[in-house]
Amino acid sequence: MAAYAPFDFAHWMQLAGTDPECFERARQAAIDELLETASPDRRERLRGLQWRIDQERRRARTPMAACLRLSSLMWDSLNTELLPVLQRLVDGGDGHGAVPPRPAAVVIPFRRR
Repeated sequence: MAAYAPFDFAHWMQLAGTDPECFERARQAAIDELLETASPDRRERLRGLQWRIDQERRRARTPMAACLRLSSLMWDSLNTELLPVLQRLVDGGDGHGAVPPRPAAVVIPFRRR
């Protein structure tokens, strides 16, 4: 696994502002490098996801519109993939029984002086 330098937001922001073509090449190179570190069985799925992200960015009229589209994609993924798994765990569908409820807290009233 490659050792990555810390993400330098200021550098990437400056590059995007001064040389958008260079920024895009560097962005694509960084994505490709990261995807190569994924296991072969996950790599194709990740490449497909990156393709989808790139298509949404291209379809958007502005960077903010792209951000909103991608945020929506993430929420959709959360709702369709992760929440059902979590719900099965809470409902006991994992074969280990339901997660026990938290005990109720005792509220201690404060007295006025």
